[in-house]
Amino acid sequence: MPTITLPDIEEKTEIKPRDPGGPWKVVLWDDDEHTYDYVIEMLMDICMMEMEKAFLHAVEVDTEKKTIVFSGELEHAEHVQDRILGYGADPRMKVSKGSMTATLEQS
Repeated sequence: MPTITLPDIEEKTEIKPRDPGGPWKVVLWDDDEHTYDYVIEMLMDICMMEMEKAFLHAVEVDTEKKTIVFSGELEHAEHVQDRILGYGADPRMKVSKGSMTATLEQS
């Protein structure tokens, strides 16, 4: 009986694209380079939050080291994250060199 040689088979690693479904969360991270006033103003401007809600997020990011400021579809979450990352330094603090950090997490 003749011997049959099969060709080598390469393993393929499948890279899964991010699921555009939701909800996606925008997480704002604490640092020592931004004041409560900056956080409140930024959240009121970017996320259209009322002052009281923005203040509660400022307290949470300060005490818990992070806060979720948005939850929804990927495209909208990316837009919110981009606006936070581009908001700029806090003019009230000389040590502030730029925007706060915000990341995306899928729920």
